[in-house]
Amino acid sequence: MAVGWIIGISVGVILIILVVWFIAIYNSLITLKKRGQNAWAQIDVQLNRRHDLIPNLVNSVKGYMKFEQETLQKVIDARSKALSSANIKDKMNAENQLTGALGRLIAVFERYPELKANQNVADLMQQLTDTENKIAYARQFYNDIVTRYNTKLLVFPANIVANIFHFEELPLFEVPQEARNVPKVDLNF
Repeated sequence: MAVGWIIGISVGVILIILVVWFIAIYNSLITLKKRGQNAWAQIDVQLNRRHDLIPNLVNSVKGYMKFEQETLQKVIDARSKALSSANIKDKMNAENQLTGALGRLIAVFERYPELKANQNVADLMQQLTDTENKIAYARQFYNDIVTRYNTKLLVFPANIVANIFHFEELPLFEVPQEARNVPKVDLNF
């Protein structure tokens, strides 16, 4: 009788340990997923700030950049696409295109000394540069959290819980190759 009682208690203790373990892993996955969503929200705040700055910048430089209308149009089109993107993956792709277009705009900006002398344009460029730096930092933070989350989804034994509850990987916010290239600035006219 005592042996049966000891086995019953042992099985009960093991079940309790398994339930606590299961709950701990589930909660850690939820926590990392929510941190990833929060990190994306922080990127989104900075992206919206960038979207708000772009029309002001484009309107300020339009008159000066008569021969660069194609560059301005690409920035405007990329911004529109970024604003209309519905899901995170599409938004990331659209934002990467916008980043590339802004890089070309900044390179063109360097070719116009009268633009650099205009205080309004200089202020807008500084705000845009500051925002780009904040986006880069937020992107790095987001990718760090998402990497931790995605790794946990794949590592045993958390992958068992992740599969049971159909947790899905979150996408990394990667910089496209064209944005990695340093824009060429030609100051010779």
